[in-house]
Amino acid sequence: MSSDSLPPLPQNRIVLGCGQVAVDFLATVASFPNPDDKIRSTSLKVQGGGNAGNASTCAARLGLNPRLISKVSNDSHGKGILEELEADGVDTSFFIVSEEGNSSFTYVIADSQTNTRTCIHTPGYPPLIPEELSQSSLLSALDGVNMVYFDGRHHETALVVAKEAARKNIPILVEAEREREGLDDLLDFATYAICSAKFPQAWTEAPSVPSALISMLLRLPKLKFVVVTLGEEGCIMLERSVNGGSDAEEMDVHCLLESLKLIKDDSKTIPTCISSVETKLSANGIGTITGRLFVGTAEKIPPSELVDTTGAGDAFIGAVLYAVCAGMPPEKMLPFAAQVVNGFTTLC
Repeated sequence: MSSDSLPPLPQNRIVLGCGQVAVDFLATVASFPNPDDKIRSTSLKVQGGGNAGNASTCAARLGLNPRLISKVSNDSHGKGILEELEADGVDTSFFIVSEEGNSSFTYVIADSQTNTRTCIHTPGYPPLIPEELSQSSLLSALDGVNMVYFDGRHHETALVVAKEAARKNIPILVEAEREREGLDDLLDFATYAICSAKFPQAWTEAPSVPSALISMLLRLPKLKFVVVTLGEEGCIMLERSVNGGSDAEEMDVHCLLESLKLIKDDSKTIPTCISSVETKLSANGIGTITGRLFVGTAEKIPPSELVDTTGAGDAFIGAVLYAVCAGMPPEKMLPFAAQVVNGFTTLC
């Protein structure tokens, strides 16, 4: 995607991330090994990783000016992480660098046969604690920021940042990949949430994804929208109505979702978005929310062109950060994010 096709950014391009960075050892294999097998990789790449690191890198490459709060050790991995982020335009001046311990790293096995990847992660030690982020550094990190993003890691420090961001009325995007310690507290401050396919039902105990999205908006009154990513199936987004929509028609959320899927044109290879009108969406036994439901499709990538899906979700978040800062409506944001993911998975 060329920079000419991107919408103009607002004058304030600064976003702040807080979360995990790592080194990824990415080994591609013909097929995943069985226990006790010895196989050879077909390729090996060593590159920066971690959800917050990847999302911030994507945001920087799209034209934002991201800052990042995280922690590394003063080892070869940590030095490599900082160098790579800085080379991509990510401000690392708010990092904590420990003289002892180890930086985070992950072994990633990418299976060419199934286009899946398996991750074995070693956390950084010692972990980031709130006392390491001074009040002056926190205020400097938030100065002039358009939006704050959390990946759910370093939850104690993240909560301190979230409270100060909320006090300054800075919008907050929270990634909900899976249930983690402290994530509930972060979600209470969220303006936007982006979830993995399994998270909404696991967190709400709702019987389906659409009903879980309604439950999330009911439980989190500050939340403007929630997106659940579904891999090659695209995504579903539920946006809360700003005006209340008291005259809107009431409809079961499952029926509405199925009607939107029927409109979807499966012959199109480029990402698209189908949206409902403002509607009172109901889920049996959960409640009703007034808003709009969106179905976003993913670009169809031939298997021969698919390089790797590692970090695809992080690229989606980086694109959403850009889209929200640029004031994109959901109808444009979801296809745009899908296109960014497509470029990431075919070129990385």
